[in-house]
Amino acid sequence: MIITVHGQAGSGKSTMAKLLAKKLGYRHYSLGEIRRQMAKERGLTIAQLNKLGEREDWTDKEPDSYMERMGRTQDNFVIDARMGFHFIPHSFKIYLKADPKVRAKRVYRDEREAEGFSSIKDAEKALVFRDRSDRARYEKYYRVDIMDMKNYDLVIDTSKLTREQVLERALAAIKQKLRI
Repeated sequence: MIITVHGQAGSGKSTMAKLLAKKLGYRHYSLGEIRRQMAKERGLTIAQLNKLGEREDWTDKEPDSYMERMGRTQDNFVIDARMGFHFIPHSFKIYLKADPKVRAKRVYRDEREAEGFSSIKDAEKALVFRDRSDRARYEKYYRVDIMDMKNYDLVIDTSKLTREQVLERALAAIKQKLRI
């Protein structure tokens, strides 16, 4: 089984993907980390890479092509990726969402080196920009609305849940799917 986890920055998708992979004994991959590495290798921040991606499709198409190949050639892994549901359509697709203020606090606390926010308000503004940029790029290059909840098998609002509660809900839905 392949599980794709999508969600807005700060919704907990990377954390959840890692926890699911560990609990299930699966490998974990993160397309966000792959893209962050791409940005770093080019002397860019992830925000700059995303902005560049609004004009140049290689910033998305290279990692997306890699993910698509993984979906055809591997099994038993969890990947956190915004377009995982699209490029690995046979996966179990999870979407995590959270209140923008909650997401901003999480991302600010996470202190991602490449993003270096000066305040929670700064993080919230950056997340709004990132959400718009991601959605615009995927609509432009793939004609896909990543915010259409019909794309997902399970949607969880993580705003008021602990990691353990989110994990429990995801595992229950996966077990239900496996019984079908």
